Amino acid sequence: MAQLSTKIKLYCEANSKVADFQDNVILQDDSDGKGPYIKEWKVDGLTKPTDEQIASYETAGNTEESNNTVRATRKEAYGDIGEQLDEIYKDIDAWKARIKKIKDDNPKA
Repeated sequence: MAQLSTKIKLYCEANSKVADFQDNVILQDDSDGKGPYIKEWKVDGLTKPTDEQIASYETAGNTEESNNTVRATRKEAYGDIGEQLDEIYKDIDAWKARIKKIKDDNPKA
């Protein structure tokens, strides 16, 4: 299940807005078993989403979170950019093959 913050981020992006979770969107979880909710909504020019609107981003949210995990895994596997540049200089074909394997081993949704 996608996190509320991910679904709100996607809702804002779909409406050409930015969700800043320290400034214009404040989430809270009261530890009462109901989960997180929107405590404050101050996104200029965009109304607070309904529960139905938030729920409509579940699939996209799951994909986004899955792809974020893949991006992080790939980034770690790629290694330092300086070392990559050195690798490219020495043998670009070997670098291309290594990067392709990383991408093949860690596909995005």
